[in-house]
Amino acid sequence: LCQQDLLKDFIRKREKGQLFVQRLARLKENIFKKVELSVSSDGFVHFGDTVLLVNPDSKSSEERDPELRGDVTLAVDMEEVSLYSDEPLQISRGLSAVKRVDPIGRNAFCIVSVDGSAVGEPLRYGQNFLLGTKGGVSDKLFYLASDHKTFRDFANKSRLQKVFLTAELSYLTFWQAKCLDPQLRLEHEGFPVPAETKIVITHCYTNRNLAVPRTFCVSYFGREFEVFCHNYLDSRKVEEDKNHWEIITGNPGPEDGTICIIVSKITSECNCAMKINTYREI
Repeated sequence: LCQQDLLKDFIRKREKGQLFVQRLARLKENIFKKVELSVSSDGFVHFGDTVLLVNPDSKSSEERDPELRGDVTLAVDMEEVSLYSDEPLQISRGLSAVKRVDPIGRNAFCIVSVDGSAVGEPLRYGQNFLLGTKGGVSDKLFYLASDHKTFRDFANKSRLQKVFLTAELSYLTFWQAKCLDPQLRLEHEGFPVPAETKIVITHCYTNRNLAVPRTFCVSYFGREFEVFCHNYLDSRKVEEDKNHWEIITGNPGPEDGTICIIVSKITSECNCAMKINTYREI
């Protein structure tokens, strides 16, 4: 192409917003746009809540490289987003864990019901639910999903069972929250899931847990970690910190019922203790 044709092509793409710098700026604006988390007035997680999924730092992190320490959040992986295509930006189907704990477009998720539970009802241990996100790019929700690995289909780095986003609802998109202590899971079944409490998130179809071991790295906006499904168990058959997650909601102000949260948590703990004692007596 001659210089005149190149100039015309440049002007055409600039007018349509298709230049690489324009697409990159638009992508950053969308995925880094701040998101308001849902405020929980009772301390529990509810259907319809906008939340963060955090893999918290652990005591063993002192043994890790400093780059591997700190809380990380589940987020849409940006490596699969094409900035060179003339097509509109599409949400990536991959996921990663990022060292950001502030809610932005790419790491905000919505708790969605699959059994007809109304918006505002608490999510309960052992209850199926969906995790939806728009990734800061899409106008509709895409859902966290997983499936058994095959010879051709697996996580790129670890080669274990991959997780991905899909627009289609199926049993591959169903998840459950489970109590961190395996010996208390039966007793906690049916109880509301508290926010900001360590839990295990299990994929219903494969019975594998959502995991981020921080040993498989990807990079687009800095160092990020591969997320997949795998059960990391210690010698006591208890999930390790690689399988630990917290569902983070917004913090209520002093007028929004902070006292109610404390009272509710105390009441919940008392009721749970009574239920556990009842089981033991039986």
